Amino acid sequence: MPNEAGFFQEVLASLEMANAHLKLPPAIYERLRTPRRSLTVSVPAQMDDGSVRFFTGYRVQYDFARGPAKGGVRYHPRVNLDEITALASLMTWKCGVVDIPFGGAKGGVACDPTKMSRTELQRLTRRYTYEISVIIGPESDIPAPDVYTDEQTMAWMMDTYSMMKGYSVPSIVTGKPVCVGGSLGRAKATSEGLVITVAEALRHLGLSLKDQRVSVLGFGKVGYNAAKILYDMGARITGLADSKGAVHNAKGLDVDAASIHKKEAGELRGFRGGDGMTVDELLAIESDILVPAALEGQINGRNVDRIRTKIVAEGANNPITNEADAVLKDKNVFLLPGILANAGGVVVSYFEWVQDLQRYFWNETEINEKLRTIMTRAFKEVLAIAEEKKTDMRTAAMVLGVKRVSDAVMARGLYP
Repeated sequence: MPNEAGFFQEVLASLEMANAHLKLPPAIYERLRTPRRSLTVSVPAQMDDGSVRFFTGYRVQYDFARGPAKGGVRYHPRVNLDEITALASLMTWKCGVVDIPFGGAKGGVACDPTKMSRTELQRLTRRYTYEISVIIGPESDIPAPDVYTDEQTMAWMMDTYSMMKGYSVPSIVTGKPVCVGGSLGRAKATSEGLVITVAEALRHLGLSLKDQRVSVLGFGKVGYNAAKILYDMGARITGLADSKGAVHNAKGLDVDAASIHKKEAGELRGFRGGDGMTVDELLAIESDILVPAALEGQINGRNVDRIRTKIVAEGANNPITNEADAVLKDKNVFLLPGILANAGGVVVSYFEWVQDLQRYFWNETEINEKLRTIMTRAFKEVLAIAEEKKTDMRTAAMVLGVKRVSDAVMARGLYP
């Protein structure tokens, strides 16, 4: 967790900072501090040896004033209700920032997927889907992939829900394979959106992407694709890190070679294209752009003083604690908060959902053009608020997202 107080308390502190500018009516503010629905389920799953293990699963629907709840499902040993609630809250503000008609949700199962077989994960996924089926649906709550889940996980979820309904329901999840209703461009959407916001930030600061030194923390789906796109656009990827270590090369790392090494070795350590080191040692090396793209709280009070960079773009959700965020402000680091920078995934998830409902699909060029339009607009709107209110980009993004959600809450009123 980011700190002893808990991840959700960190998010509520950001909400409080936004409300200092918005000055919402007390009842509306209290409404936005409270999740609408939290479901905890027991998930029994048969293991390959015939035994049955019981896992704990969660689905939190934080708000749906602007539309159906939307959010990923993660499998990780650290999953708990506090984390899932915080992530559902962040999804709510994120959808507001990019102005798509979704509320926020999140789900997860406390398990270690790295120690489970494919068949065990399939049984776990199908049972988890069954257990949360009482609150999910294409018009109420649409899951998506997250940490240690992928398009195969979503295909299992879609199939399970469809079998329960008696007909195919592709719009129940997003991030699924294209062959069963997935969208072109979805796999790289989070990273594409992040790169769009980085390019806009560089333009705002009067800088060029060419030869910018980039360090990426986290080498999963988001981290790898962000590094690869930036590399192909002319940036110099000087540092890469995963959960077990980091590599650095001042002249630049070959992102594809590093990816091949990781697939073969299971980790970045030992990659001969750079010098091996710890993640904290990598943080201490000067860069131009830092992309934290793993779990929350990876940049905190323990390591933030080491950081020397111009731009931080959050590929993960809240990878920087509030304590560390204050230090980066003092260092005049231009920060692109996750509810803006990594919103490309939910934007293209929205496109996928719309396509599934229509049974009509767009080509990848159309998808990418629509994504660029939304992400560019969102960046400019957040920057305008930051300049108008003389505040940082994180607070400005929260102001924008919270304002849009609070407007919807006030417009709909209280029932009954």
